[in-house]
Amino acid sequence: MQTELTQITCTAFAGGVRIAKGTLQHVVAFVKESLDDTKLTQLLIFNDLTGKPIDVDFRGNTAEVLQRLSSPADHAPAEEECKQATKRVGRPKLGVVSGEVTLLPRHWDWLKSQPGGASVTLRKLIDEARRSGTSESKIRLAQEASYHFMTAMAGDFPQHEEALRALYAGNQDRFYQLIDDWAPDIRDHIKTLAENAFIKEEI
Repeated sequence: MQTELTQITCTAFAGGVRIAKGTLQHVVAFVKESLDDTKLTQLLIFNDLTGKPIDVDFRGNTAEVLQRLSSPADHAPAEEECKQATKRVGRPKLGVVSGEVTLLPRHWDWLKSQPGGASVTLRKLIDEARRSGTSESKIRLAQEASYHFMTAMAGDFPQHEEALRALYAGNQDRFYQLIDDWAPDIRDHIKTLAENAFIKEEI
């Protein structure tokens, strides 16, 4: 059974050149078959969601490498037990899961006074917070992913720090201008990672 790790989208680089892109399983299989051991030691694979490098043990043949990727983590049984315990509470047929919430008396008093009661009010508040925080969350995740990748692959590039400042300031034109002369594959991947960093809040 494949784990979530093998299904994440990632990009592999050898130096400043993009070698492969796709699921981790696809990328690992491709580079293992395509590159010799020397080049594999210089290879960097990045998670496209976080921009962070992924450590892969390339020892052995392709099947052995992929088997290690697909091996369940040590904590998987504990997670499964938690899921089973969760299924035993609430109203699972309706998609409702019971949990514990700790509030002060004044918070409970306010919730109980709202139409529909505490549970309905809490669900409405959470849904509203999720909607209002969507853009902010996307911006933050894009900034962090871009930062991690830029630090790993472009830390010694000219105007690196200025580009980071433009990224966090939300200055797209300045950001693109500063990274325009960087290695094409690295520059283009940064632009992809940073795309949501410049989205505008809806008014």
